[in-house]
Amino acid sequence: MKYNSISEIFEAFKGKTVLILGDVMVDSYLYGNVKLSEPDPLGPVLSASKREKRLGGAANVAMNVQALGATPILCSIVGDDKDGTILEQLLEYENMTSKGIIKSQNRVTTVKHRIFSGTQQMFRVDYEDAHSLIDLDRKSLLSHIKNLMEECDLIIFEDYDKGALDPIVIRETIKLARKKNIPTAVDPKDRNFLSYKDASLFKPNVKELKDGLGVEFDVDDIKEIEKAVEQLHKTIKSDSELLTLAGKGIFYQKGKDKGSYKAYLRKIVDVAGAGDTVISIAGLCLTLDLPISFMAELANLGGGMVCEYPGAVPVNRDQLLVEAESNPILKKYF
Repeated sequence: MKYNSISEIFEAFKGKTVLILGDVMVDSYLYGNVKLSEPDPLGPVLSASKREKRLGGAANVAMNVQALGATPILCSIVGDDKDGTILEQLLEYENMTSKGIIKSQNRVTTVKHRIFSGTQQMFRVDYEDAHSLIDLDRKSLLSHIKNLMEECDLIIFEDYDKGALDPIVIRETIKLARKKNIPTAVDPKDRNFLSYKDASLFKPNVKELKDGLGVEFDVDDIKEIEKAVEQLHKTIKSDSELLTLAGKGIFYQKGKDKGSYKAYLRKIVDVAGAGDTVISIAGLCLTLDLPISFMAELANLGGGMVCEYPGAVPVNRDQLLVEAESNPILKKYF
């Protein structure tokens, strides 16, 4: 490894530009407290105190990439509607470009409304349209991708199964990225799981791997995990694989280099967005050609860190740097 310290690696992240493809959405939050003293026969009554809207879905990956010091370019299709405009405003507020966002009259912008009583999420209301892209939108998206790819060091596919990605877009993008020697990192979902062949890095979680390949394995049995990931490798033909182990850590594989790390004990508040953080950290490590074992542990740290906060939030770069510099596994590389 050509870097002499963790801080040098974090500084190197700053020079990278990342194209993020996938389903973007607006995360809407309503906070308050349930009035137990005034029961309603139809259900609990929330005394609302605060409303908040954040970037969600693939946009949370962009937030993580930016938090780590790199430059994100988000590319997706949203609705030509009020929520699509709100999403663009949120991007502007976070000092991110919206030049990769296409507004289509054939879709609606995905919004996830979360209702909280204190720190407890009571329920969620989703407003979305997850149908596949029509030809016109697909051609427009591919044109955007090809143009934006020219200025990027990495492509991340952040698939939330809402229809912004389809097999044609995926195959064409990976094929062109390979031709241009641009690494691709994938955070998959069920619908397109088998479409990401020849990606540089493939990162499912346990449920996604089981559903995507139709396999069963014991997450506590390392031999069964190895067998499942090897089957994944043979099917997807990715260069390397990361498997997040349902809050128990992470498994990594690149050729004969394979292993696992346990999750660190933390006060878990919300696991939403942890996968976004993992793929963001892993992807940036990919641009620096860092060892898969180093990548896995750094991503493992960051993914656990964001679980200490409610909702999907980007990783805190300074906190991650402090923990990484004192991490006994990562310190062995320097």
